[in-house]
Amino acid sequence: MASNATSIFDEQHLIDHSTEQASSLSLSSQAVHADDFLNSGQDVAPPLHVSTTYRYNNDPSKLKTWAEKDADNSHEGEGHIYSRHTAPNTTRFEAILSSILKGPALTYSSGLSALHAALVFLNPKRIAIRDGYHGCHGVIEVHQKLTGLKKLDLYCDASELESGDVVHVETPLNPTGQAYNLKEFAEKAHSRGAFLVVDATFGPPPLQDPFLWGADIVIHSGTKYVGGHSDMLCGILAVNPERVKEGWFEGLTKERLFLGNVMGNMEGWLGIRSVRTLEVRVERQAFNAGMLVKWLDSALHPGKEGAFAVGEEASGLVRRVVGRLDHASLQEQDIKDGWLLKQMPNGFGPVFSITMTEQIFARRLPSKLALFHHATSLGGVESLIEWRSMTDSKIDTRLLRVSIGIEGWEDLRNDLLRGFKELVQDP
Repeated sequence: MASNATSIFDEQHLIDHSTEQASSLSLSSQAVHADDFLNSGQDVAPPLHVSTTYRYNNDPSKLKTWAEKDADNSHEGEGHIYSRHTAPNTTRFEAILSSILKGPALTYSSGLSALHAALVFLNPKRIAIRDGYHGCHGVIEVHQKLTGLKKLDLYCDASELESGDVVHVETPLNPTGQAYNLKEFAEKAHSRGAFLVVDATFGPPPLQDPFLWGADIVIHSGTKYVGGHSDMLCGILAVNPERVKEGWFEGLTKERLFLGNVMGNMEGWLGIRSVRTLEVRVERQAFNAGMLVKWLDSALHPGKEGAFAVGEEASGLVRRVVGRLDHASLQEQDIKDGWLLKQMPNGFGPVFSITMTEQIFARRLPSKLALFHHATSLGGVESLIEWRSMTDSKIDTRLLRVSIGIEGWEDLRNDLLRGFKELVQDP
């Protein structure tokens, strides 16, 4: 097996390579070319490898057991052995992710399995968290059962944290799309020797870089924007390069081998296919969401400075059915304070929430829309809307989570307006 197909197994090479790419190429160029060093054939589109096991060297004199390789740190150049360890598709995918996320990355079978792996590795006694994806709280409950992990409020006093604890921040937040100040939480965590873990699923590149603000580990559900086509399940952990020096990436890699929560071959190949267009997709989705939020907010507050000119009939209709609108772009004080624009300079995320004035409106609106699929999940090229109570029993029963795709935003606006009219005429 050619050595250029296996050099990624050395984490220091991966760090150096991703740093070099990140400093010299744009995000889209990295997404297309960060894995070029792994090319060994003439295929422009990387081939799909389906094998789970790989042949050892045919020369008996060059055979080394895994124990021997561990002892002399000679894994580099050995090649793929077993897909629970590494495989060609996921290795290539991780090379791209390590470049665009600005820290060495590992892939997992799902976003929740990535969070589980991070908690297994860090093994905190306390975790500070608030709101966010109910699945993350489910993972924490499992760890509470196994280890006695104690859950604290995200805004707990720093004195409640101790060395090795975790502050877990999801930003932008599920399901509202609101943003948290990462620098503030990083300072609190690090002042006590705790670690900041950031779930950045709702704010993928190019929208934010949590490492700039002190994150130690960044989590993505790659199922969402990295995948982008609603056809792959994936979790991602990226490690701050400063923590790699302390053995974090090596430790996570070794533990993943035994946790067994790796991506499948097909999913790894789909990840490569998908991540190439990440920037152009997310830029369009964030723009569309921003325009729709501004239109809805203008309808709710027609006299607001800078508001769109929304007709009186449309404005009255929106106010009749929409009680509250949430999105990071509406955090006016945080924008004035400056931190939000610094943290998210390229857009505020393609997900927002609408809290309807009546529960029946939230339940029925999705069925009256033509361009929005009523489905859970988010981040795909198609727009989705979900009556969030379908999957989260603790959420306000009037809330709808909206994930914006790459359609024309005016078409989406008109679809929503038609749906609102139908609700009023035939609730």
